[in-house]
Order: sequence, then structure tokens, then C-alpha cells
Amino acid sequence: MTDSPDLALPSGYTDLLGELKNRVRAARTQAIRTVNSQLIALYWSIGRTILERQEVESWGSGVIGRLADDLRAEFPEMRGLSRSNGPGAFS
Repeated sequence: MTDSPDLALPSGYTDLLGELKNRVRAARTQAIRTVNSQLIALYWSIGRTILERQEVESWGSGVIGRLADDLRAEFPEMRGLSRSNGPGAFS
């Protein structure tokens, strides 16, 4: 809802609006950074887990490919969960 353009705004309104816009932008930027940091940590963890399984259980590329397919099916919005990326891409 917008008020009529001829509404008399109080003194300091423009400054307050600018400050609030800056707060929103800063919070959005911080949220994006936090999400990105968490995703990087997640991919490192996934990669480490896959590499450990490869060493301990001698997982081959077929198992890794199936794992990538299953993860991608469950989380289609996530990038980097592909067979071609392999475990090195996760670590």
C-alpha cells in the first residue's frame, strides 16, 4: 500500500529510509555469506566422507556415480552433486 504522493513526510524520513535500506542490504549480504560458508563446509565434509569410504571399502566409480545420482535426486537444487565431479569435487 502506498500513500498519496502529496503526503507531507516528517523531517528525517528520507534519512531513516536510507538507513533501513542499508540495514536490509547488509543483512541480506551477511545471510548469503553465511549460507555460502555452510555449503562450502558441507561439500568438504561430503568429500572427506567419500574419500574415507573409498579408502576403507574400496568404493569404485560406479558406487560414487550412484551416490551422486541418489543425492541429486533427493536435492535437485544443489549444484556439484554429479558423477563427473567425483569425490575430489566434494573435498
